[in-house]
Amino acid sequence: MRPLVFVWPYAVVFWAVYVWAFAPEFAIVARARRTVGENKSKDAGSLQVILRATSMALLLSFPLAFVRSMSFPEASIRPMFVVGTSLLVAGSLLRRHCWKTLGEHFTGDVQARDDQPVITRGAYRWVRHPSYSGAMLMFSGIGLALANWASLTILVVTSILAYSYRVRVEEAALVQTLGEPYLAYMKTRKRFVPFII
Repeated sequence: MRPLVFVWPYAVVFWAVYVWAFAPEFAIVARARRTVGENKSKDAGSLQVILRATSMALLLSFPLAFVRSMSFPEASIRPMFVVGTSLLVAGSLLRRHCWKTLGEHFTGDVQARDDQPVITRGAYRWVRHPSYSGAMLMFSGIGLALANWASLTILVVTSILAYSYRVRVEEAALVQTLGEPYLAYMKTRKRFVPFII
C-alpha cells in the first residue's frame, strides 16, 4: 500500500494542508536570511542548522515511507494519517499564534534588543519556546501521516536536535541581553512542554 499522502483523495487533503502550513514560513526564512547575511543577528548558524537538517529529513522521510517493512500496521494507517495531518495543522496554528503574540519581536533568526520585553502572555505563559514546539509538532505530524517508523523517527529526532541547538543559541543571547528578567522567566517555564521539558 502506498503512503496515503500519495493516494487520492488523501493526497489532496495532505498537500493542501502542507502548503498552507509551510507557505508563511518562507517569508520568515527570507527575512531571517537577510539579517543573518547583514550580520544583524546573534544566530550562530542556527538558521542554517534548522533549514539543512529539516530539509534533509524531509527528503529522506518521503521516499522511506514506501518501504513496506517499516510501515505502521495496516489498521493504523488511516487513523495515523488523520492524527498526523491534524498535528501539522495544530503545529502551524501554534506557530501563527506565537508570531502574533510576539509581534515585532518575532524573527526567524536569533535577535535580542536591550529594550525587548520578556513576553509572558499567550502560549509563552506556559513554555519558553512554543513556536519551536509548534514546529516539532508539524514535523511529527508529517511523520505520522507517512505512517512509517523510519520517516517518523527521522523527522522527530532531527527536529528535536535542530531546535534544541537553536534554543541554546537563543537563550544565551537573551540572557546576555536581557539579564535577570529572562533568567527569572527561565526558572518558571519549561522549554517546550508545560511542566515536563
